[in-house]
Formats: sequence, structure tokens, C-alpha cells
Amino acid sequence: MAEFTKKFLPEGGLNAAGWTVGVDLGGTKIEAALAAPDGALVARPRAPTPRGDYAGTIEAIAALVATVTACAPADVGPIPVGVGMPGALSRRTGLVKNANSTWLIGKPLDHDLARRLGRPVRVANDADCFALSEAIDGAAAGADVVFGVILGTGVGGGVVVGGRPLASPNGIAGEWGHNPLPWADPARDPAHACYCGKRGCIETYLSGPGFAAHAGIGADAAEIAAAARAGDSEAAAALDLYCDRLARGLAGAINILDPDVIVLGGGLSHLSELYERVPTYWKKYVFSDHVETRLTPPLHGDSGGVRGAAWLWRDADPAAILAWSPPHDDAPP
Repeated sequence: MAEFTKKFLPEGGLNAAGWTVGVDLGGTKIEAALAAPDGALVARPRAPTPRGDYAGTIEAIAALVATVTACAPADVGPIPVGVGMPGALSRRTGLVKNANSTWLIGKPLDHDLARRLGRPVRVANDADCFALSEAIDGAAAGADVVFGVILGTGVGGGVVVGGRPLASPNGIAGEWGHNPLPWADPARDPAHACYCGKRGCIETYLSGPGFAAHAGIGADAAEIAAAARAGDSEAAAALDLYCDRLARGLAGAINILDPDVIVLGGGLSHLSELYERVPTYWKKYVFSDHVETRLTPPLHGDSGGVRGAAWLWRDADPAAILAWSPPHDDAPP
């Protein structure tokens, strides 16, 4: 354990009662949860994400953590915090990278949170936390290879194999959102600029903002879906094109990873049309005579990410290997 983390460990170590706090730091909302030793979520307050405001984000998380820890029994001792965020910590610098919440990029999020909270903090990618939660006891329980997909403010993914997260050397396993949209047609799929500096990333088509921007009818994803169901032909066409784009993106992932189950999370995972149409559409894109991969909504609904984050301090659980460790002093520059 790094000296930095030790600094925030109370004398005698962490509480032995098994209580933990999970925080799901999203692009539009932050959710915290107090997890009991049996995994039950005791409290789940939410707050809007202070977009563009790093200091405000730290304070919002601190307020939520204070709220949930006040619900714990008085005798459990200091409760550690796990945070799932839309990005990753660089294994070389320890600073946030690849975050669509761009005000986090280049910041030592785990250090700053630990200092503000006065307790140890572990940070991991939010899609990894979500994928693990659904693979262990959720919609993909018992499956060998699970791809957990976030369709929200951004597009992310996490991979679980044999009940354990895929720990990768660059910390980007499952980041399909920043590959090009497969089989793109310039006329039908114009390439929009992405915050990462490239154009035509999957995220620019399949995120909530991307869906709305490409639809071009002045409505968000939920409004487009509602209008399509009400018979609006323009909205129906936009929704169907979204399903086809999602089928193409997931087909690319299937061709590489070949997962048993794909679990969708994030705000757009509530669209029932995705589960009806995408498995039909992806048949013509997957390099196989038949597609056995199952597409499913999350069993734990919106709580998958915060549940996975709460597990980051349970060293006996697979989630512990998601936690980033600072680089050694002799790491190359």
C-alpha cells in the first residue's frame, strides 16, 4: 500500500465491520451509497454534478459521503470510500485521463478526495465497476465473459472474465467508445468532433448527447423515444438509426471479445427498443453464422456502478484489483 494511502488509515486500520461507501461520479449526477456488510445499500442520495467545476465536484462528493456515513452504526469505525468515475487514472502519473467529464483530466482525484474526506479512497473506471456488479450477482451472473456497456453522457465499457475484472496494462480495457463507428457511411453517419480530439468516435453517435445531436430534431434521447412510440416518423427513423449504430458498435466488440453477455447501463439502457432490435441488426455485422451473445438490461438498474464502487475496499472481492496503485518511484518518465 502506498504511503499516501497509509496517511489516511486510522490507527488500528480500517473498520472490521465491512461497511463501505461507493460513489458513482457521472457526467450529470453523482450518487453515493452506504453498503452494509451483506452488500445491501442502506442509503443512496444523489446530487447534480457541478459540470466544469473540479473543486465543486470534490465538495459535492464530500457532502454525499457525509450524508451516507451518518447512516452507519456509530461503532463501526472509519468507513473507506470507493469511487467510480468516467475515465481512468494514468498508471504512469496517477492523474485522471480519458474522462468525458473533461474538468477531471490531469487531476489527482484520489489524492484530493482523500485529503478532503480524511479517509482512504480508491478510484476505478465507472464501467468496470458496473460490469463487475452485473457479472457477480446481476444480469450476467454465471457468465464467463461479460462486457458491461455504459450509454449515458459518454460511452464506456468494462470487461469481466471468470468473475474478475480484466486488469490491463494501460487501464483502458473495454474502452470501445473511442474507436471509430464500424461500417460508417459518410452520408448517413457524418463524423462529429469528439472531446478526445478525433472525429467519428462511437461515443459521438451513441452517447445521450450524441444521439440527440445526430437526430437533429431538438429533443433528447427520452423525448425522441417517446415521440417515436407516439408515431412521429422523424423520431422513429432517428431511433431506428441509433439501434443500427449500436448494433454496429457492439458487433465490433463481439468480433474481438466474443462475450457471453453484454449488459447495458446508463440512461439510454432504459430504451426497450434496444433489446428488441439490436440483436436482430447485429446479425449482419458479426463474423459468425449465428450470434449466441445475449444483450440484456442491468438487473441492478441504476445502482450497478455505485455497488461496484463500494466493493473497491473489500480486498476479498474481485473489485479490489480495479483499484489503482501509484507508480513506483523508479517508473520511467
